[in-house]
Amino acid sequence: MRIGSGGVLWTPPQAGEETAVKTLIVEDSATLCAIYSQYLDGSGLEVISVETLADAKAALVDWHPHLVLLDIELPDGNGLDLLNETVNLSSPPAVVVMTGHGEAHAEQAIQRGAADFLTKPFDASRLRVTLLNAAEKLTLSQQVETLAVKREYLGPLMGSSSAMQSVYETVESLAGTLATAFIMGESGTGKELAARAIHQLSARAPGPFIVVDCASLATDQLERALFGTDGEVAQGLVAQAAEGTLFLDEVCSLGFASQSTLLRLIQHGTYRPVGSAAEATADVRIIASTNRDPLFEMREGRLREDLYYRLHVVPLRMPAMRERSDDILMLAKDFLDRIAHEEEKDAHNLSDPAAQALRGYSWPGNVRQLENTMRQLLLTSTSTEIDESAIHQVISVNEISVGNAMRSRPSQLAESAMEPSTIQPLWMTEKKTIEEAIAACDGSINRAAQYLEVAPSTIYRKLQSWKAQNLNV
Repeated sequence: MRIGSGGVLWTPPQAGEETAVKTLIVEDSATLCAIYSQYLDGSGLEVISVETLADAKAALVDWHPHLVLLDIELPDGNGLDLLNETVNLSSPPAVVVMTGHGEAHAEQAIQRGAADFLTKPFDASRLRVTLLNAAEKLTLSQQVETLAVKREYLGPLMGSSSAMQSVYETVESLAGTLATAFIMGESGTGKELAARAIHQLSARAPGPFIVVDCASLATDQLERALFGTDGEVAQGLVAQAAEGTLFLDEVCSLGFASQSTLLRLIQHGTYRPVGSAAEATADVRIIASTNRDPLFEMREGRLREDLYYRLHVVPLRMPAMRERSDDILMLAKDFLDRIAHEEEKDAHNLSDPAAQALRGYSWPGNVRQLENTMRQLLLTSTSTEIDESAIHQVISVNEISVGNAMRSRPSQLAESAMEPSTIQPLWMTEKKTIEEAIAACDGSINRAAQYLEVAPSTIYRKLQSWKAQNLNV
């Protein structure tokens, strides 16, 4: 075995990083081995050469090459047999076959998994280009495999838009830390999905992932659910999430007493069960979410300032659907395929005008609304192709925007006996409707949003805007 020339990969080396592409030449002619090694000088490839099939097999195991330049006719066997050896390796190299006996051998090599072939004789330029191309393809395939593994843990999170690329990067960063994560975004943007992805990619993945819907429980119920009671500590969700992750959905709905207990848990890893004088400990990671503006909640006195800063260590903002329009068709087609499989129905597709209609809509209910729309379309469609009219019909029936609902009022007024002078500005009518809904729901904006069929974040933004402008009905 002879050592050839070494070098640096295409990019400058980073500290502690393996930079050379290990290349194994398998050629029974010592002269040709030397020539091929010389051809590759300065290419960024670290080259060794062997002259027998037995030495080549040993090099695969001991040296773990990235590339193999393989002659077919060897003194102790057929070089193509080496291709079978590479398949069983955990990180198979890219194999480029050399042949002087026409393309029949080359075709056979490709069928067995070779990346490329060279017909003898060849010059230095041809050899360098072929091997570097094979190295590049190998790198790309490894990157795709890595992304596929990550994709498994990212689960239903999907999208190629720049907004979602930022989400993926933050999710991966959060997964590598034990820091408290704070996920913000409108209803239906996938906050829980992001939380699950962080958990699955983290070292805590073997542990439990416990979800707490803070908005659905009264303060006393929430305290007992989270922290357990004296003598029944193990029944609390915090205890159940030990060595795992506790996801607090809509954390801004917590009362001040619960916020104080949560703060102590984050700071010290301790909490006091309801009715107990003794503290309990818990090894748990906290991930919180909200569809409100947490800074606004803090300034309004509904969210403790110290809790805000404890939660807001590494924030993750989930983009609204209108901010990632490039993802709409990808998501829609994925929903159609998955729902068709679940419902055991034929696959459906979108006509071009239907696709344009989907892209042109703002989707105030975000990804959740898009998924529900696709489900309704698939279940009600009489054809496997969904057309534009079906899109408009479903969206108009399920329109959830308060603004759109309010815009229908002028036509109703025109049919009445109301004098034009008595017509109120649209914002005033809208504000009154929202405030009356909140009052009817005992101050719960989340419940009011459900009755009004809007996202809670929509109501919060409007309230904040009206307050900033000092607008009163």
